[in-house]
Amino acid sequence: MSIRDRFFLERDKAVLAVIDVQERLCVAMDEKVLHKLTKNIGILLESATELKMPVLVTEQYVKGLGATLPELKEKATGATSYEKMTFSCCGSNDFIEKLRSSGRTQIIITGMESHVCVLQTVIDLRDAGFDVHVVKDAVMSRSKQNWQTAIEVMTLAGAVPTCTESVLFQLLKVAGTEEFKKLSKLVK
Repeated sequence: MSIRDRFFLERDKAVLAVIDVQERLCVAMDEKVLHKLTKNIGILLESATELKMPVLVTEQYVKGLGATLPELKEKATGATSYEKMTFSCCGSNDFIEKLRSSGRTQIIITGMESHVCVLQTVIDLRDAGFDVHVVKDAVMSRSKQNWQTAIEVMTLAGAVPTCTESVLFQLLKVAGTEEFKKLSKLVK
């Protein structure tokens, strides 16, 4: 595998995963960080739709934590949703089978909490052979220390740390296209 293959996202190889951004879980989060997180996940959801990339959305124990935030749910109209009880999304056979059957090898990770469900999912995805890109400004935990520790562990596990704008412009590849004109406005 070349350096480029490891670090550059390709729209025909990538899947966007939105992990557990749920109403009752969000209440426990820092409001400013949550606002940034939902904005960035929204940008990635709109981009995935425009670029015709698959989107997977998970919800942990909906009865207790509620549904995905409505503002994200409305941007994830074509997404496949999974309710789960395991912390790792890979604990759901449907989730991992959907990824395998897609033939895609790059997973773009967003969501919460970084040190629990996101971390366990990333480790399981890496163990299953997927290239994982963790969008640092689109994952969060209740505490900054837990977020930082999770980013460090995921990086040690082989995930590529990245940010929303890097993901967007890697997927676009070139300026001047209609897609570029439409999607670049999202980050201005």
